[in-house]
Amino acid sequence: MKRRALILVEGTRGDGLRYVQAARHLGLNPITLSSDPSRYHYLVAEGSEAIRVDTDSLDALIRECSRLRESYDIAGITSALESVYATVGKLCRHFDLPGPNPASIERCCDKFTQRQLLADAGLPIPSYHLAANAVEVERAAADIGLPVILKPVVGIDSIGVRLCRNVDELAEHTAYLLADKHKLRSSPRILVEEFAQGPLYSTDIMGNEAIGTCAAECGLLPHFVYREFIHPAPLTDDENERIIDVSLGSVQALGLGWGPSLVEARWTKRGPVVIEVNPRLAGGPSSRLVQRAYGVDLVTEHIKLVIGEEWDLRKRHSHSAGARFLIADRDGILDWISGDNQAAAVPGVVEVELYVGPGTPLVRKGDSRDCIGHVIAASPSQSRTAAILERGANLISWSISPFPTAGE
Repeated sequence: MKRRALILVEGTRGDGLRYVQAARHLGLNPITLSSDPSRYHYLVAEGSEAIRVDTDSLDALIRECSRLRESYDIAGITSALESVYATVGKLCRHFDLPGPNPASIERCCDKFTQRQLLADAGLPIPSYHLAANAVEVERAAADIGLPVILKPVVGIDSIGVRLCRNVDELAEHTAYLLADKHKLRSSPRILVEEFAQGPLYSTDIMGNEAIGTCAAECGLLPHFVYREFIHPAPLTDDENERIIDVSLGSVQALGLGWGPSLVEARWTKRGPVVIEVNPRLAGGPSSRLVQRAYGVDLVTEHIKLVIGEEWDLRKRHSHSAGARFLIADRDGILDWISGDNQAAAVPGVVEVELYVGPGTPLVRKGDSRDCIGHVIAASPSQSRTAAILERGANLISWSISPFPTAGE
């Protein structure tokens, strides 16, 4: 009898390891297909099989999966990486396996198309315009009114997203997005959006069921680098219900409703306004927070769906869980970073992870790549969790030296 395998197309720093471990726990052999398996260090540590293949090519993936079927019973195919998720849907359809609708994923990943579909469904969203050049950006910003947010139509992890508060910032970031140094897979298209002001929340959804709503806090503007997550969000029952209603409505409007989704919204003067819908699990340590807060393992339940088994989204408990991100405060060479062991020893701290080590060059981008680590805490109360996070994060310190100048 052939051994059952789960095919993972690419991986992620946030949940890649958990997908490998959860697959094994379910009796599956995880096999990662990647254009560069060496970028996922956990594969070597776990002794997990990885195969180099062009993951931008559907034909190459079909050939590799067909070859693997000679030795394995492929129980399912999935990914935690949004950029290949539509391709995963096409693979699943080719091999008659459960999977997401690739057309829905592609529509969702195009932020302009996403905005159009949400608007057509009557859901609350910021004012927006599509622009292809500097003149169109300037015209759109004048119509909406400064400040505005500029972002690439296709992208992840807040890369290229910036608040432009005046005409100088608008011109600077427009030039950046249109320049060759900003590498995009598609022709330059810029979304110009109203800055919807208010607290930020994100709702984790599996299928058509909301699991919970998280409060998110970003660092200093004009960039949107996450600083902290807290599950569950400190909302009234009515506020939480309204956010969940618009989140589920967004998923339905985009034709998702299969597998994981994440809906970000801000609470504004007119109530919840949808900022973005992502057709995947939340990135980083978010799924661990859901597990700590509610006892629901979204990674395992996603895999169950992928292999055609019945999932279980019942909440086992109601705790508070949070993550504090460590963010580089300057550019340069990381001399040292310490205090992680002391932070991990704080009662209530359940995870400390450093993403970089001494000697790493750090160049801030104004997005998720500026994070150099995180601390996760959990407790029965929100105030206690917040205090634990503060204590744990304050124990970690680092030193960054300026880059050497020419001639040094």
